[in-house]
Amino acid sequence: MKNYQSRQSTYKLPELNLIRKRPRDYFEWKTLRQWDRLSSSERYVPGYMLRLAREKAGLTQKQLANELEITQQAVAQAERWTSNPTINFMKRWAVACEMRIKVEMV
Repeated sequence: MKNYQSRQSTYKLPELNLIRKRPRDYFEWKTLRQWDRLSSSERYVPGYMLRLAREKAGLTQKQLANELEITQQAVAQAERWTSNPTINFMKRWAVACEMRIKVEMV
């Protein structure tokens, strides 16, 4: 529970652990991630993490597609909220973006 204080009194509100049903827009997700305002279930969306890596590398979808020897459409599909890329695919993507990938199980 979090304590909230108004001018007249202090009151407690229960914390709600809600799970978002509708995917966030990429720009909303990116902004909330920068502000550290995403829930734990939204923090590491694979497709959006891939897009973020590509943007940081300064590559277009077409340039990355050529590097990975896939189509631009496949890159676009991999960057969606609902994508489910394999670890091997994410490793290839990271290498193409001159980055490293870290996978953790705790």
